[in-house]
Amino acid sequence: MEKFTAVLTVIARAATGVSFMVIIVAVVVQLLGRSGVISSVVWTEELTRFALLYLAAFGVGLSYRSGNLVNVDIVCEALPEKLAWLLRLLCAVITRAFGLVLVNATWLYVSIGARQTAPSLGVRMDWIHASVLVALLSLSLFAALRIIGMLSGTTDGTPDRLEEDA
Repeated sequence: MEKFTAVLTVIARAATGVSFMVIIVAVVVQLLGRSGVISSVVWTEELTRFALLYLAAFGVGLSYRSGNLVNVDIVCEALPEKLAWLLRLLCAVITRAFGLVLVNATWLYVSIGARQTAPSLGVRMDWIHASVLVALLSLSLFAALRIIGMLSGTTDGTPDRLEEDA
Protein backbone atom coordinates (compact mmCIF):
# COMPACT_ATOMS: atom_id res chain seq x y z
CA MET A 1 0.00 0.00 0.00
CA GLU A 2 2.87 2.36 0.78
CA LYS A 3 4.37 1.77 -2.66
CA PHE A 4 1.00 2.51 -4.32
CA THR A 5 0.71 5.73 -2.31
CA ALA A 6 4.26 6.71 -3.24
CA VAL A 7 3.63 6.08 -6.95
CA LEU A 8 0.33 7.97 -6.85
CA THR A 9 2.05 10.87 -5.09
CA VAL A 10 4.79 11.00 -7.74
CA ILE A 11 2.19 10.96 -10.54
CA ALA A 12 0.16 13.74 -8.90
CA ARG A 13 3.28 15.83 -8.28
CA ALA A 14 4.41 15.38 -11.89
CA ALA A 15 0.98 16.32 -13.25
CA THR A 16 0.89 19.36 -10.96
CA GLY A 17 4.35 20.34 -12.17
CA VAL A 18 3.39 19.96 -15.83
CA SER A 19 0.30 22.12 -15.24
CA PHE A 20 2.48 24.76 -13.59
CA MET A 21 4.96 24.66 -16.48
CA VAL A 22 2.12 25.19 -18.96
CA ILE A 23 1.08 28.26 -16.97
CA ILE A 24 4.64 29.60 -16.98
CA VAL A 25 5.06 29.12 -20.73
CA ALA A 26 1.66 30.65 -21.53
CA VAL A 27 2.33 33.69 -19.34
CA VAL A 28 5.80 34.21 -20.85
CA VAL A 29 4.33 34.03 -24.37
CA GLN A 30 1.61 36.45 -23.28
CA LEU A 31 4.17 38.90 -21.87
CA LEU A 32 6.33 38.68 -25.00
CA GLY A 33 3.27 39.40 -27.12
CA ARG A 34 2.20 42.36 -25.03
CA SER A 35 5.68 43.87 -25.01
CA GLY A 36 5.97 43.67 -28.80
CA VAL A 37 8.73 41.05 -28.93
CA ILE A 38 6.42 38.64 -30.79
CA SER A 39 3.01 38.98 -32.34
CA SER A 40 0.30 38.95 -29.70
CA VAL A 41 -1.66 35.69 -29.46
CA VAL A 42 -5.15 35.29 -28.09
CA TRP A 43 -4.98 31.75 -26.70
CA THR A 44 -2.56 32.37 -23.83
CA GLU A 45 -5.08 33.65 -21.31
CA GLU A 46 -7.46 30.78 -21.96
CA LEU A 47 -4.66 28.20 -21.73
CA THR A 48 -3.51 29.72 -18.44
CA ARG A 49 -7.01 29.41 -16.99
CA PHE A 50 -7.33 25.79 -18.08
CA ALA A 51 -3.89 24.87 -16.77
CA LEU A 52 -4.75 26.49 -13.44
CA LEU A 53 -7.83 24.25 -13.19
CA TYR A 54 -5.68 21.16 -13.70
CA LEU A 55 -3.03 22.48 -11.30
CA ALA A 56 -5.68 22.66 -8.60
CA ALA A 57 -7.21 19.32 -9.61
CA PHE A 58 -3.95 17.38 -9.34
CA GLY A 59 -2.80 19.34 -6.31
CA VAL A 60 -5.88 18.90 -4.13
CA GLY A 61 -5.13 15.26 -3.31
CA LEU A 62 -1.54 16.15 -2.48
CA SER A 63 -2.77 18.98 -0.28
CA TYR A 64 -5.09 16.61 1.55
CA ARG A 65 -2.23 14.17 2.09
CA SER A 66 0.18 16.82 3.38
CA GLY A 67 -2.38 18.64 5.52
CA ASN A 68 -2.24 21.85 3.52
CA LEU A 69 -5.99 22.01 2.93
CA VAL A 70 -8.09 24.00 5.35
CA ASN A 71 -8.18 21.95 8.51
CA VAL A 72 -9.29 22.48 12.08
CA ASP A 73 -6.31 20.96 13.85
CA ILE A 74 -7.02 22.85 17.07
CA VAL A 75 -10.10 20.67 17.67
CA CYS A 76 -8.16 17.41 17.25
CA GLU A 77 -5.30 18.67 19.39
CA ALA A 78 -7.69 19.46 22.23
CA LEU A 79 -9.23 15.96 22.22
CA PRO A 80 -7.85 12.79 23.79
CA GLU A 81 -5.81 10.75 21.28
CA LYS A 82 -8.44 8.02 20.74
CA LEU A 83 -11.17 10.57 20.11
CA ALA A 84 -8.89 12.63 17.83
CA TRP A 85 -8.10 9.47 15.83
CA LEU A 86 -11.81 8.73 15.50
CA LEU A 87 -12.52 12.31 14.37
CA ARG A 88 -9.76 12.13 11.73
CA LEU A 89 -11.19 8.82 10.50
CA LEU A 90 -14.71 10.26 10.37
CA CYS A 91 -13.49 13.29 8.42
CA ALA A 92 -11.65 11.06 5.93
CA VAL A 93 -14.78 8.92 5.47
CA ILE A 94 -16.93 12.03 4.94
CA THR A 95 -14.42 13.45 2.45
CA ARG A 96 -14.34 10.17 0.54
CA ALA A 97 -18.15 9.89 0.58
CA PHE A 98 -18.75 13.44 -0.67
CA GLY A 99 -16.21 12.93 -3.43
CA LEU A 100 -17.89 9.75 -4.61
CA VAL A 101 -21.41 11.17 -4.32
CA LEU A 102 -20.45 14.06 -6.59
CA VAL A 103 -18.87 11.89 -9.30
CA ASN A 104 -22.17 11.22 -11.15
CA ALA A 105 -23.14 14.89 -11.26
CA THR A 106 -19.63 15.79 -12.31
CA TRP A 107 -19.70 13.21 -15.09
CA LEU A 108 -22.88 14.86 -16.43
CA TYR A 109 -21.13 18.25 -16.29
CA VAL A 110 -18.14 16.82 -18.17
CA SER A 111 -20.30 15.18 -20.82
CA ILE A 112 -22.15 18.43 -21.52
CA GLY A 113 -18.80 19.96 -22.42
CA ALA A 114 -18.46 17.57 -25.37
CA ARG A 115 -20.89 19.81 -27.26
CA GLN A 116 -18.88 22.97 -26.57
CA THR A 117 -15.47 24.22 -27.58
CA ALA A 118 -13.15 26.79 -26.06
CA PRO A 119 -13.31 29.99 -28.12
CA SER A 120 -9.63 30.64 -28.79
CA LEU A 121 -8.07 27.19 -28.37
CA GLY A 122 -10.82 25.22 -30.08
CA VAL A 123 -10.48 22.43 -27.49
CA ARG A 124 -13.61 20.49 -26.57
CA MET A 125 -14.75 21.68 -23.16
CA ASP A 126 -15.21 18.17 -21.79
CA TRP A 127 -11.40 18.00 -21.61
CA ILE A 128 -11.45 21.18 -19.55
CA HIS A 129 -14.45 20.22 -17.41
CA ALA A 130 -12.73 16.91 -16.66
CA SER A 131 -10.47 18.84 -14.30
CA VAL A 132 -13.34 18.89 -11.80
CA LEU A 133 -13.63 15.12 -12.09
CA VAL A 134 -9.88 14.76 -11.62
CA ALA A 135 -10.07 16.90 -8.48
CA LEU A 136 -12.87 14.79 -6.98
CA LEU A 137 -11.15 11.53 -7.81
CA SER A 138 -7.81 12.74 -6.51
CA LEU A 139 -9.29 13.92 -3.23
CA SER A 140 -11.38 10.75 -2.87
CA LEU A 141 -8.43 8.51 -3.60
CA PHE A 142 -6.13 10.17 -1.09
CA ALA A 143 -8.94 10.11 1.51
CA ALA A 144 -9.41 6.39 0.84
CA LEU A 145 -5.68 5.81 1.31
CA ARG A 146 -5.85 7.63 4.65
CA ILE A 147 -8.83 5.49 5.72
CA ILE A 148 -7.06 2.26 4.72
CA GLY A 149 -3.91 3.37 6.49
CA MET A 150 -5.78 4.23 9.67
CA LEU A 151 -7.77 1.01 9.75
CA SER A 152 -4.68 -1.11 9.03
CA GLY A 153 -2.68 0.71 11.69
CA THR A 154 0.05 2.03 9.37
CA THR A 155 -0.89 5.66 10.06
CA ASP A 156 -2.69 7.59 12.77
CA GLY A 157 -4.47 9.75 10.20
CA THR A 158 -2.42 12.86 10.75
CA PRO A 159 -1.33 14.53 7.51
CA ASP A 160 1.97 13.43 5.99
CA ARG A 161 4.00 16.57 6.56
CA LEU A 162 6.94 17.21 4.28
CA GLU A 163 10.40 17.28 5.90
CA GLU A 164 10.78 20.99 5.17
CA ASP A 165 7.48 21.67 7.01
CA ALA A 166 8.59 19.84 10.17
